[in-house]
Amino acid sequence: MNTGLILENIAKHIQLTPDEAAHFVGMLKPKSLKRKEVVLQEGAVCRNSTFVTQGCLRSYNLDKNGFEHVMAFAPPGWWIADMYSFLSQKPGILYIEALEPTEVLLLSKENQEQLYVDIPKFERFFRILIENSLVSSQQRVLNNLSLTAQERYRNFCKKYPTLIHSLPRKQIASYIGVTPEFFSKMVKNMK
Repeated sequence: MNTGLILENIAKHIQLTPDEAAHFVGMLKPKSLKRKEVVLQEGAVCRNSTFVTQGCLRSYNLDKNGFEHVMAFAPPGWWIADMYSFLSQKPGILYIEALEPTEVLLLSKENQEQLYVDIPKFERFFRILIENSLVSSQQRVLNNLSLTAQERYRNFCKKYPTLIHSLPRKQIASYIGVTPEFFSKMVKNMK
Protein backbone atom coordinates (compact mmCIF):
# COMPACT_ATOMS: atom_id res chain seq x y z
CA MET A 1 0.00 0.00 0.00
CA ASN A 2 1.46 3.34 -1.10
CA THR A 3 0.88 5.73 1.81
CA GLY A 4 3.47 8.42 1.09
CA LEU A 5 1.03 10.78 -0.61
CA ILE A 6 -1.63 10.58 2.10
CA LEU A 7 0.94 11.14 4.85
CA GLU A 8 2.24 14.19 2.93
CA ASN A 9 -1.36 15.44 2.69
CA ILE A 10 -1.84 15.09 6.43
CA ALA A 11 1.54 16.70 7.23
CA LYS A 12 0.29 19.94 5.63
CA HIS A 13 -2.04 20.37 8.62
CA ILE A 14 -0.91 18.20 11.53
CA GLN A 15 2.31 16.46 12.59
CA LEU A 16 2.17 12.75 13.39
CA THR A 17 4.63 10.69 15.37
CA PRO A 18 5.80 7.48 13.66
CA ASP A 19 3.47 5.47 15.94
CA GLU A 20 0.51 7.72 15.13
CA ALA A 21 1.23 7.45 11.40
CA ALA A 22 1.41 3.66 11.66
CA HIS A 23 -1.87 3.58 13.60
CA PHE A 24 -3.55 5.76 10.97
CA VAL A 25 -2.19 3.71 8.05
CA GLY A 26 -3.51 0.57 9.74
CA MET A 27 -7.03 1.99 9.48
CA LEU A 28 -6.85 2.51 5.70
CA LYS A 29 -8.15 0.06 3.14
CA PRO A 30 -6.50 0.16 -0.30
CA LYS A 31 -8.69 -0.38 -3.35
CA SER A 32 -8.01 -0.58 -7.08
CA LEU A 33 -10.69 0.73 -9.40
CA LYS A 34 -11.23 0.13 -13.08
CA ARG A 35 -12.13 2.91 -15.49
CA LYS A 36 -15.83 3.82 -15.09
CA GLU A 37 -16.11 1.78 -11.87
CA VAL A 38 -18.63 3.39 -9.54
CA VAL A 39 -17.45 3.82 -5.96
CA LEU A 40 -20.73 5.28 -4.71
CA GLN A 41 -24.24 5.24 -6.17
CA GLU A 42 -26.91 7.86 -5.64
CA GLY A 43 -29.20 6.59 -2.86
CA ALA A 44 -26.43 4.63 -1.11
CA VAL A 45 -24.94 5.71 2.21
CA CYS A 46 -21.38 7.04 1.88
CA ARG A 47 -19.42 4.97 4.40
CA ASN A 48 -15.87 6.08 3.47
CA SER A 49 -13.73 9.12 2.86
CA THR A 50 -11.72 8.29 -0.25
CA PHE A 51 -8.17 9.49 -0.87
CA VAL A 52 -6.79 9.19 -4.41
CA THR A 53 -3.18 8.02 -4.74
CA GLN A 54 -3.25 7.40 -8.51
CA GLY A 55 -5.78 8.09 -11.27
CA CYS A 56 -8.82 10.33 -10.95
CA LEU A 57 -12.34 10.19 -9.51
CA ARG A 58 -15.29 12.46 -10.15
CA SER A 59 -18.48 13.08 -8.23
CA TYR A 60 -21.66 13.94 -10.07
CA ASN A 61 -25.41 13.75 -9.88
CA LEU A 62 -28.07 13.16 -12.48
CA ASP A 63 -30.97 15.54 -12.93
CA LYS A 64 -34.53 14.38 -13.68
CA ASN A 65 -33.74 14.46 -17.42
CA GLY A 66 -30.71 12.20 -17.00
CA PHE A 67 -28.13 14.95 -17.53
CA GLU A 68 -24.91 14.63 -15.53
CA HIS A 69 -23.73 17.54 -13.41
CA VAL A 70 -20.11 17.12 -12.33
CA MET A 71 -19.59 18.38 -8.79
CA ALA A 72 -15.87 17.69 -8.27
CA PHE A 73 -12.81 15.87 -9.48
CA ALA A 74 -10.27 14.13 -7.27
CA PRO A 75 -6.83 13.71 -8.84
CA PRO A 76 -3.93 12.21 -6.83
CA GLY A 77 -3.58 13.85 -3.44
CA TRP A 78 -7.27 14.77 -3.12
CA TRP A 79 -10.03 13.47 -0.83
CA ILE A 80 -13.58 12.88 -2.08
CA ALA A 81 -16.91 11.81 -0.55
CA ASP A 82 -20.60 12.63 -0.65
CA MET A 83 -20.23 14.90 2.38
CA TYR A 84 -23.95 15.09 3.13
CA SER A 85 -24.25 11.31 3.20
CA PHE A 86 -20.92 10.70 4.95
CA LEU A 87 -21.65 13.10 7.80
CA SER A 88 -25.34 12.26 8.22
CA GLN A 89 -25.08 8.57 7.30
CA LYS A 90 -28.24 9.02 5.21
CA PRO A 91 -28.68 8.02 1.54
CA GLY A 92 -26.58 10.24 -0.69
CA ILE A 93 -27.28 12.25 -3.81
CA LEU A 94 -23.98 11.77 -5.63
CA TYR A 95 -22.27 9.18 -7.74
CA ILE A 96 -18.50 8.80 -7.42
CA GLU A 97 -16.81 7.17 -10.41
CA ALA A 98 -13.28 6.40 -11.59
CA LEU A 99 -12.42 8.25 -14.81
CA GLU A 100 -9.44 5.96 -15.42
CA PRO A 101 -7.75 3.08 -13.57
CA THR A 102 -7.43 4.52 -10.08
CA GLU A 103 -5.84 3.58 -6.76
CA VAL A 104 -7.49 4.84 -3.59
CA LEU A 105 -7.24 4.55 0.17
CA LEU A 106 -10.54 4.27 2.02
CA LEU A 107 -11.09 5.51 5.56
CA SER A 108 -14.40 4.32 7.00
CA LYS A 109 -16.63 6.61 9.01
CA GLU A 110 -16.14 4.30 12.01
CA ASN A 111 -12.35 4.41 11.73
CA GLN A 112 -12.40 8.18 11.29
CA GLU A 113 -14.47 8.52 14.47
CA GLN A 114 -12.05 6.17 16.26
CA LEU A 115 -9.12 8.32 15.09
CA TYR A 116 -10.67 11.29 16.88
CA VAL A 117 -10.48 9.29 20.13
CA ASP A 118 -7.09 7.64 19.53
CA ILE A 119 -5.30 10.65 18.00
CA PRO A 120 -7.31 13.81 18.80
CA LYS A 121 -5.30 16.00 16.39
CA PHE A 122 -7.14 14.21 13.55
CA GLU A 123 -10.23 16.20 14.56
CA ARG A 124 -8.29 19.31 13.56
CA PHE A 125 -7.18 17.72 10.28
CA PHE A 126 -10.67 16.70 9.21
CA ARG A 127 -12.16 19.98 10.44
CA ILE A 128 -9.75 21.80 8.11
CA LEU A 129 -10.72 19.51 5.20
CA ILE A 130 -14.43 20.07 5.82
CA GLU A 131 -13.96 23.85 6.17
CA ASN A 132 -12.00 23.95 2.90
CA SER A 133 -14.71 21.89 1.22
CA LEU A 134 -17.42 24.26 2.47
CA VAL A 135 -15.52 27.33 1.27
CA SER A 136 -14.91 25.70 -2.13
CA SER A 137 -18.57 24.73 -2.51
CA GLN A 138 -19.79 28.21 -1.58
CA GLN A 139 -17.33 29.83 -3.99
CA ARG A 140 -18.41 27.45 -6.76
CA VAL A 141 -22.10 28.34 -6.26
CA LEU A 142 -21.31 32.06 -6.31
CA ASN A 143 -19.12 31.63 -9.41
CA ASN A 144 -21.88 29.75 -11.21
CA LEU A 145 -24.28 32.58 -10.43
CA SER A 146 -22.04 35.51 -11.29
CA LEU A 147 -19.21 34.50 -13.65
CA THR A 148 -19.19 33.91 -17.38
CA ALA A 149 -18.42 30.46 -18.76
CA GLN A 150 -14.94 31.67 -19.75
CA GLU A 151 -14.27 32.86 -16.20
CA ARG A 152 -15.56 29.59 -14.76
CA TYR A 153 -13.24 27.70 -17.14
CA ARG A 154 -10.26 29.82 -16.03
CA ASN A 155 -11.15 29.01 -12.40
CA PHE A 156 -11.32 25.32 -13.31
CA CYS A 157 -7.83 25.56 -14.85
CA LYS A 158 -6.48 27.13 -11.62
CA LYS A 159 -8.16 24.57 -9.37
CA TYR A 160 -7.29 21.48 -11.45
CA PRO A 161 -4.15 22.36 -13.46
CA THR A 162 -3.13 18.70 -13.83
CA LEU A 163 -6.49 17.76 -15.37
CA ILE A 164 -6.85 20.39 -18.11
CA HIS A 165 -5.46 18.16 -20.86
CA SER A 166 -6.28 14.73 -19.45
CA LEU A 167 -10.04 15.01 -18.91
CA PRO A 168 -12.57 14.58 -21.70
CA ARG A 169 -13.94 17.98 -22.72
CA LYS A 170 -17.45 16.78 -21.94
CA GLN A 171 -16.46 16.35 -18.25
CA ILE A 172 -15.00 19.86 -18.04
CA ALA A 173 -18.05 21.29 -19.82
CA SER A 174 -20.33 19.61 -17.28
CA TYR A 175 -18.26 20.94 -14.38
CA ILE A 176 -18.45 24.55 -15.61
CA GLY A 177 -22.14 24.20 -16.51
CA VAL A 178 -22.16 24.39 -20.31
CA THR A 179 -22.86 21.99 -23.16
CA PRO A 180 -19.91 20.22 -24.82
CA GLU A 181 -20.70 22.08 -28.06
CA PHE A 182 -20.63 25.48 -26.36
CA PHE A 183 -17.44 24.50 -24.54
CA SER A 184 -15.66 23.57 -27.80
CA LYS A 185 -16.61 26.89 -29.41
CA MET A 186 -15.63 28.84 -26.31
CA VAL A 187 -12.18 27.23 -26.06
CA LYS A 188 -11.60 27.76 -29.79
CA ASN A 189 -12.50 31.45 -29.43
CA MET A 190 -10.24 31.84 -26.38
CA LYS A 191 -7.14 30.71 -28.33
